[in-house]
Amino acid sequence: MRTQAAIIGAGPAGLLLSHLLHLQGIESIVIESRSREDIESTIRAGVLEQGTMDILNDTGVGERMRELGALHHGIELAFGGRRHRIDLTDLTGKAITVYPQHEVIKDLVAARLAAQGQILFEVSDVAIDGIDGTAPSVTFTHGGERGRIDADFVIGCDGFHGVSRKTLPEASRTEFQRTYPFGWFGILVESAPSSEELIYAQHERGFALISTRTPEVQRLYFQCDPTDHVDNWSDDRIWAELHARVETNDGWRVNEGRIFQKGIIGMRSFVCTTMRHGRLFLAGDASHIVPPTGAKGMNLAVSDVKFLAEGLDSFYKQGSTGLLDGYSERALKRIWRAEYFSWWMTRMLHTFAEATPFEREMQRAELENVVGSRALAQALAENYVGAF
Repeated sequence: MRTQAAIIGAGPAGLLLSHLLHLQGIESIVIESRSREDIESTIRAGVLEQGTMDILNDTGVGERMRELGALHHGIELAFGGRRHRIDLTDLTGKAITVYPQHEVIKDLVAARLAAQGQILFEVSDVAIDGIDGTAPSVTFTHGGERGRIDADFVIGCDGFHGVSRKTLPEASRTEFQRTYPFGWFGILVESAPSSEELIYAQHERGFALISTRTPEVQRLYFQCDPTDHVDNWSDDRIWAELHARVETNDGWRVNEGRIFQKGIIGMRSFVCTTMRHGRLFLAGDASHIVPPTGAKGMNLAVSDVKFLAEGLDSFYKQGSTGLLDGYSERALKRIWRAEYFSWWMTRMLHTFAEATPFEREMQRAELENVVGSRALAQALAENYVGAF
């Protein structure tokens, strides 16, 4: 097979890039290790920044997001028995939408298939060759047979464990990582929403997050030991912990219901600052991971592929390599800012076992400053909605 852009990975980054390139008249082929059913049914949270919402709407794939997503104009910070609203729209003129990642994937898959786009699911043994020249290729196994895609460019959107980043020469690859000493215990619950907006709660027992998935389903998280196991947590124990962490002095309580999914996720910050080598480019989780506290993961993937699509469009229509050559620098400026914001939110809201009494008082003072100062609240809001 021959194409202009070979894209590895059918997550939000790979699918959106293929969609953007199609709208610009640039050919692509997407390959994915999982089945279509798997990528469309793996439940992932999703908070979409204003810019992500705008891209989906402007490119014709935002209809279901507008219909099913929950548009939020604020978030709440809860601590000391009180809740404090951060008015995102008042502070920035922008908003966010809660719309799960797998729903975005459904929308993008449907758009690519409707346009006769090529997506090969359930491929294995992927290898990338020739990235130092002008004719890179991707080989793989599909349906028991070896296949090959010859392309002008290869875009790695295959996540942290994919082959793309590992293909970069080790001597030229620079990586930064921090692993946090806690994880998030997440549950899906059949019940009415406990709050119209997301609640980020700081408590001496640990962080908690109250969010919604649909009018009938809540998505709730609380800080836990990342080495713990879900079998150690009965439903009664989960509810007792959530009530202890999020209840406020005015009598507000989280709504209980049937818990139908439990899981524990670890938390880390990771950046590979080598996002391009020759004709191979990295985007999304293949290059960076943020802790979920800042709600930046999918939004960073979207901004990466927006930059790449602009660069490839300039290359094919104007013969210019300027935007492609500057891709890493441009993307990393956005990535590091999001990494900082996610780290800052994580540090401000989570309980660190090794923290001294002085550090814990500083943490509480920082929260008081954020909710008490319009300037600090605006800084949080600008980062949360991506207003920069």
